[in-house]
Amino acid sequence: MGVWDSILRGGGRRFLKRKDSDAGEAGRALEDLRGSLYNDFHTSEGAKRQQQRFCGPIVALTFNFVVSVGIIMANKVVMGTVGFNFPVALSLIHYVVAWALMAVLKALYLLPIAPPSKSTPFSSLFTLGAVMSFSTGLANISLKHNSVGFYQMAKIAVTPTIVVAEFILFQKKVSLRKVITLVVVSFGVAVATVTDLEFNFFGAFIALAWIIPSAVNKILWSNLQQGGNWTALALMWKTTPITIFFFIVLMPSLDPPGLLSFNWSFKNSSAIIISALFGFLLQWSGALALGATSALSHVVLGQFKMVVIVLLGYLVFNSDPGITSLCGAIIALGGMSVYTYFGMKESATGGKRNTSNSRQNSNFPKSKVIRDGEKPETRPVDTV
Repeated sequence: MGVWDSILRGGGRRFLKRKDSDAGEAGRALEDLRGSLYNDFHTSEGAKRQQQRFCGPIVALTFNFVVSVGIIMANKVVMGTVGFNFPVALSLIHYVVAWALMAVLKALYLLPIAPPSKSTPFSSLFTLGAVMSFSTGLANISLKHNSVGFYQMAKIAVTPTIVVAEFILFQKKVSLRKVITLVVVSFGVAVATVTDLEFNFFGAFIALAWIIPSAVNKILWSNLQQGGNWTALALMWKTTPITIFFFIVLMPSLDPPGLLSFNWSFKNSSAIIISALFGFLLQWSGALALGATSALSHVVLGQFKMVVIVLLGYLVFNSDPGITSLCGAIIALGGMSVYTYFGMKESATGGKRNTSNSRQNSNFPKSKVIRDGEKPETRPVDTV
């Protein structure tokens, strides 16, 4: 019996040691998982990786497209049925609601962490917030004081402005074949959507003043996200208060009087709040699209939305835009398809080039060691 007791005791001790070892490994795995989750959700680098993982270019552009159609319908109800003819005040309400929603996300620890303040100068964030207010506010005022045709012509002018601005600011060049496709797209959109060009001096001044802020706004959103560890929501959280401040400054001079005397009934207020919710989604989806693609791609998406509206009106609602507009829409769609093909081809070429360079860099030290036949420890070290 003493022999069996000693054997069982030894086996029991080994079993307990193995159990403790397994528990230690499980604890380390749990700590590693916690650290991974913390890096994914509580650091700017991890949040950026999660955004890139779950919201690629196709998802971001589709999200922005769907929301854009929704806000067009919501704003038609607010401006038309409700009669809320205060475009800057409406933009202010949109951004205040967006800021309140992001404050709730931050209180629930769901708002992505922003990069360290030293990584991005405050002047860049301030410029983006100011430009965003002018871009959004002037766009709504331009739509109010101009015909739809003149408004579309101003939107088309944003494309060459972005090309010139990116070349001046970042020495970024666009290939000749992409320039040709952009010209074809702009021509097709102009033919499809520009049906009336009623000239209004004040409206024309506002439209021209809107072009540069709109182009710079898209460029800054794209470059700040792609050049640093900014996510869309983190950048919105930092810049929205600046945008709200400029809206408050602009509202008395650009909006007509009568805001306080507006009929703030439950029905009217509900329509405005729904429009504001769409405004938050539009701002978020636009930021995601600009972070995942480029300023030019976002402009092409905006032109694609106008062409789709023209074609859907003809195919679904039996509207008759005319043979000229339909031909222009088809030309624009063809140009957009070619532009998308060139963009995907350039991205694939760039990805292959980066992969081959990384492989060469990773293989170089290994081949040198094999050729020399030396161990790193025995290799003489030069001292300075």
